[in-house]
Amino acid sequence: MSSGGLELPPGDSGHEGGPADAAGGAPGGIPAGAVSLAPPEAGRAPAAGAGAELDWGADAWGEVRTRAQRAGRAYIWLNLIGQRLRSVVGAVLRPVYEPVHGGGGDDWVVAAAGPAGQEWVQRAVAVREVSRRKGYLLDSADDNVLSFLTLPQLRELMVQHWPCFEPYFDDRREIEQALDELEVTRNVVSRNRALSRAVLEQAERASARLLEVLGGGAGSPSADRLPIDAVEDLVGDRYADVISVHPDRVRLQRQLPAEDLFGGARRLDAIGIGLNLLVQNFSGRRLVRLAEAGCRVRLLFLNPASSAVKRRERELGLRKGELSRSVEMNILHVRRVRAGLRDPSGFEIHVFDETPRFTAYLVEGESSGIAVVQSYLRRARGMEAPVLVLRGGGRGPARERDAEHGLFPTYREEFESIWQDSRPVS
Repeated sequence: MSSGGLELPPGDSGHEGGPADAAGGAPGGIPAGAVSLAPPEAGRAPAAGAGAELDWGADAWGEVRTRAQRAGRAYIWLNLIGQRLRSVVGAVLRPVYEPVHGGGGDDWVVAAAGPAGQEWVQRAVAVREVSRRKGYLLDSADDNVLSFLTLPQLRELMVQHWPCFEPYFDDRREIEQALDELEVTRNVVSRNRALSRAVLEQAERASARLLEVLGGGAGSPSADRLPIDAVEDLVGDRYADVISVHPDRVRLQRQLPAEDLFGGARRLDAIGIGLNLLVQNFSGRRLVRLAEAGCRVRLLFLNPASSAVKRRERELGLRKGELSRSVEMNILHVRRVRAGLRDPSGFEIHVFDETPRFTAYLVEGESSGIAVVQSYLRRARGMEAPVLVLRGGGRGPARERDAEHGLFPTYREEFESIWQDSRPVS
């Protein structure tokens, strides 16, 4: 998820993009994106009976919340990377060393580390023993030395034994580079220091890339258009299937250009007044190629001759006939696209006469779907209206949950209902 829209998880006064990050919201001299917990000003009255100034104001609490949100988000990614890397190292090196060094114990890890890693392996063994005695091991699956190795140590095992990993991974340099980018974030989070927004975004990109390389991702980004975010996967049930919110369509297209939204679609259903997001931002040639590749397209325009168009023109303060001519031009454009197809049966164009309540682009690929939805506001053009981006077309339990409680099926059902009452364009 990029910083173009409102991101998961949200906060109130101190979340990303809120007062803590706004101009003038941070203490003077603090670089943009950094968070600093400066002590209260000298003029502030100390707490009653206290010799030091211990109270925090609203600004300080806002900064604390921002710190916690950034660190928490980064920790989720680091935890996923750590678990995946341990799994990979164990799966590759255990069959090599265990038959010779111990039967089922952790001696194979000591042997794999060799003399160069003897010190940090012994330290991991000692930490495990302390955790055993104090009852910190809550899951028996974690009762092994491998679970106590850090990311740099796991990386060292991979580098030392790269010939063992080479049959499974193409590019050693890509793995090392991604782990290098994560090292700054790992040190900041482990020591509870301030994490800048830029470093967090770099860590998220590196983590997503590394999970894909290690075979732990959700598939190729081109297939999913918006790769599933780690935070979305873990806390998405709080937001149904809404994965991002944008104040207007301009900010949406910075994160999700039309090519990324529509490219590779296998099914495209769109409803609205003029469908400008598709018609004006996705070329006719590209739309022809999409349809020829097997994409089923259904476009539902507001009838340019209907009374609803005239009411909309009055709402927006447009000249009489201005909006209807714009809709007519868009319909003519997609008719020309349809006329250029070898088989136009999969490219349908309809018009409806009801009052337009929303515009929606429901796009489904091979294994996932995404929807862009906007409500029509009385005084705002579609370009200026808030935008919801929805995840749909599920994979796995989380996506099945979205099908039950999400908004994607709601707009899908509404589209089908209006489609049944609409008229085809010849």
